[in-house]
Amino acid sequence: MGAGEDGNGGYGRKAFKRSKSHFADRITADGRDGWPAGAGRYRLVVSRACPWASRALVSRRLLGLEDALSLAIADPIQDDRSWRFTLDPDGRDPVLGIRYLGEAYDRRESDYPGGVSVPAIVDVPSGKLVTNDYQQITLDLATEWTALHREGAPDLYPRALRDEIDSVMAEVYEDVNNGVYRAGFATGQEEYEAACAGVFRRLDLLTRRLTRQRYLVGDTITEADIRLFTTLVRFDAVYHGHFKCNQWKLSENPVLWAYVRDLYQTPGFGDTVDFDHIKRHYYQVHTGINPTAIVPLGPDLSGWLTPHHREELGGRPFGDGTPPGPVPTAEAVPAHHQPTR
Repeated sequence: MGAGEDGNGGYGRKAFKRSKSHFADRITADGRDGWPAGAGRYRLVVSRACPWASRALVSRRLLGLEDALSLAIADPIQDDRSWRFTLDPDGRDPVLGIRYLGEAYDRRESDYPGGVSVPAIVDVPSGKLVTNDYQQITLDLATEWTALHREGAPDLYPRALRDEIDSVMAEVYEDVNNGVYRAGFATGQEEYEAACAGVFRRLDLLTRRLTRQRYLVGDTITEADIRLFTTLVRFDAVYHGHFKCNQWKLSENPVLWAYVRDLYQTPGFGDTVDFDHIKRHYYQVHTGINPTAIVPLGPDLSGWLTPHHREELGGRPFGDGTPPGPVPTAEAVPAHHQPTR
């Protein structure tokens, strides 16, 4: 279950509607909501399967916040209590000491609406959830945690471009990020066709935009690219088949396929992606769509590492900054969950 989904990923008889984050406190430099940014105080809980959580994984890597904001990775397969820490010894998160993310939610508030979602940031001293506001978390990491950024961290939300970034992100969210879900969980033909058509209409428009420029806004990577990437990287593996967004594969669109490979091969993007977690989560958890829970063998992943030639459009991936350093050993994605040459 990702951001704003119910226990079966939003599946039901009614049209899919993503709920707003119930816990919308912000962690800021001045601590105005009672949660000041500080190294070691908070723990980011994610699933590598979830596109909304993956935004935070990419942002944290690019900004070099690994030492300041610790990371908990949930099992991609949930049970009836949702996200669980069965990947850790004894099935408990070693920092929070809990078996289920829901325990941190319960410490904050009982009978909360909306279910248990990732990404979530938990206050380590109290064990309470701080926020599950997936739309705001990465923006705050970029703008409120600056004192803790690594030297050479990129500006992912440059002030001069924020209006354009916000506009692009809103269109991408409505038609692509959330559009694939509306198509996948549709329970009527007209509802499905409208959502699916919207996905590909927006992808066509993005193709035109990215034909002439390397990144979505300006000449550097921004928050807009992160948000599009986390949907595109899952497209052929799950959205094309599982969510029936199958007018064409991403690998059949030369521009978008090159764009997403460019990002995937950029440090901080592909090194956070676990294709095994992605596929097993979607195909085994969404039993309303895939009642057999069979996980397909494909697609072939080797193409992710092929040359993309997007550098010919110019652009500076990190602006005046530098690439992030190596992935911490404890956070490395298993090699057999990633493409090989």
